[in-house]
Amino acid sequence: MSMHTVGELLRQWRHRRRLSQLDLAIAADVSARHVSLVETGRSNPSAAMVLRLADQLDVPLRDRNRLLLAAGFAPRYAERPLDDDALSAARNAVERVLRAHEPYPALAFDRRWNLVMTNRAVDPFLAEVDPELLRPPVNLLRLGLDPRGLARLVVNLSDVRAVFRSRVRRQLAAAPDPGLAALYEELLEPGPEDAPADADVTIQMIVRIGGRELRLFSTITTFGTPLDITLDEVAIESYYPADAESAAYFEDPGRGLTGSGRA
Repeated sequence: MSMHTVGELLRQWRHRRRLSQLDLAIAADVSARHVSLVETGRSNPSAAMVLRLADQLDVPLRDRNRLLLAAGFAPRYAERPLDDDALSAARNAVERVLRAHEPYPALAFDRRWNLVMTNRAVDPFLAEVDPELLRPPVNLLRLGLDPRGLARLVVNLSDVRAVFRSRVRRQLAAAPDPGLAALYEELLEPGPEDAPADADVTIQMIVRIGGRELRLFSTITTFGTPLDITLDEVAIESYYPADAESAAYFEDPGRGLTGSGRA
């Protein structure tokens, strides 16, 4: 495995963001010459300069640590499990968001789309899933696209696959990750029959459950100013009914949500 210098890594991130050295220099309030010297290894940046450039390049916290290590400094950002005492306030916030979204489904997942937490409204959709797919870590991409999972419930599977494909492509373009790239190759490589999803406003997911077709769309929530890698990589996806019939299904008191969701 080759080791990159901090200058090489910064240049890679600059190219990924499609910025010139002058663009980055102006954004970071330094000279273009200094950016050039750092990238070519003729100047050793301070930890503060590494983080200043990384901030302008919108480098994820995990990769900021790699930049610091390459420059000879200790990592700055911790990576704690979500159940760590230090993250109790953040975990409580995620739980509150999920719980408050009931009776509609909501779930939290990490950068590789592994489920972190769900609310109780998700449970009925998992009832018919092959137990093999529910062994931790439960991967949302595999869960949604595997015929043993939710794929057999999704009426417009090609549209949903197209949405996943687009999101993962954008994610990989923003921050390459070997594990996520492997999932993409396994589950999302486009075939000759694949086409972009067609929609007027939002791309809906149509799910057939209990003899009914439910139409859903979703929103994504992330932490605004995380200083922990775990929080930087957690996203909450909240699903909403797209029509009155779907809303009536979720709001039916007879469904009786029980349990506490998955964590």
